[in-house]
Formats: sequence, C-alpha cells, structure tokens
Amino acid sequence: MNGPEIQISFDPALWLFVAAERRREAGPVVTDGVSTLGHVVESLGVPLTEVGGLFVDGRAVPASHVPAAAEAVEVRAVTRPQLVPGAPLRFLLDVHLGTLARRLRLLGVDAAYESEDIGDAALAALSAAERRVLLSRDRGLLRRREIWAGAYVYSDRPDEQLRDVLGRFAPALEPWTRCTACNGRLRDTDKEMVREQLEHGTRRTYDVFAQCTACGRIYWRGAHHARLQAIVDAALDEFGAAAA
Repeated sequence: MNGPEIQISFDPALWLFVAAERRREAGPVVTDGVSTLGHVVESLGVPLTEVGGLFVDGRAVPASHVPAAAEAVEVRAVTRPQLVPGAPLRFLLDVHLGTLARRLRLLGVDAAYESEDIGDAALAALSAAERRVLLSRDRGLLRRREIWAGAYVYSDRPDEQLRDVLGRFAPALEPWTRCTACNGRLRDTDKEMVREQLEHGTRRTYDVFAQCTACGRIYWRGAHHARLQAIVDAALDEFGAAAA
C-alpha cells in the first residue's frame, strides 16, 4: 500500500487476531486511500463479526468509511451480551462444532449443524437464507460478505465453547426440549405408543419417554442422563432459564 497513514488500536479482546506488534495502544498502518475501514481491519486479521464498533478521532463510523491521512482509529470488541436484531436468535454451526451443537440443543437452543463439509459458500448462503448466526473457528469463513451474522468461537474445548456462546448471546434456555440429533422439537409420548421401537431392557426399565417431532428419535433418562444433567445444571446456574 502507498497511501494515507492512519493510527489504529485494537481492544485487548481482539489481540488474538492481530500480529504481536499491534498488541499495543496504537500503531501506524499505511492504507491505499480507496479501501474501506472494514477491509483494512479484516486485512489486519480481525473478522468484522468480532468488531463492536469503529471509531475515528472519537466518533463512531461505519465499516464503509474510507480512512484519511492521520486519522486515529479505535477498533472495539463486541459488547456482551450481544443483541442480534432482525430475527429470532438461531444458530448455524460448521462441521467442526458438532459437540457444541449437541450441547446447545440439549439446552433447547435452536442450533442447525452440518455434519458434512458443505463448503464455505454453502454455509454462508444457508446463514443468509435462514437468518442464522454462523458459529465457526474459521476466520476466513466469517469474513464472507454473504453471511447474515456470525461469531468466532474462541476455544477448542466444548465446555468453554458453550460458555462462550451462552455468555455472548444470552439465548433463552429450555433444556430437554430439542432433539440433540436433528434439532427438532421433542414432545412427551406414551410408552405404549413407542413400545415396538424399544429394546426389551429399555421397555422393562423405563416408563417416561419423549419423541422428536421431526426425526422420530426416542429419548429416556438412561445411563448418560446424569452427565447430561450436569451440563444442564451448570448452564442454568450461570446463565438462567427462559423467561416464563
């Protein structure tokens, strides 16, 4: 680049994305005089999904602002909890976040998930078509312009990923209301209605069942219930349940 030089600083919460030399109060960046501030910020490594505000000489500006010489730019992180206007809060997770998708569903959060890699373009198009917040650890995917909304998942550990998403977006929690396999809604069902679909030991041992209204999968409080209940209890203790 050979154009106006600006001074740019990043919120410490965004230092993960930028080179080490930019993790300080402010530093110079030479722009081309044509590119938008949003493009400049992303070229330095920060997806715009993680930007909560852009300020030039103390005033808020849109990502479409074209920087001029000597401007002082401040890049702020998103404020938590983050409001996502314009649609019911729903998520779309990429192929690498299957465990997080199942845990969100366990808590009753609408979380679509692609178990096969359908490609960045298709994921972005699905986010836009269904107005879902795209969750990913792929910074390149989050920079695609066609996504409706997105968020970087900061950890590679499922427990921390869940806390990250719940803390950032504060979705209403309604545990045990969604199918962890397909995201469909669950409904209580009579044991006799599903008897033929149960193994003999399950029919003999359990009496309370739920069934997915979308895929037909049957649920009961089996051997893994205590582990799943611990996940639910921890989430409810920290983030609360849905409003009555």
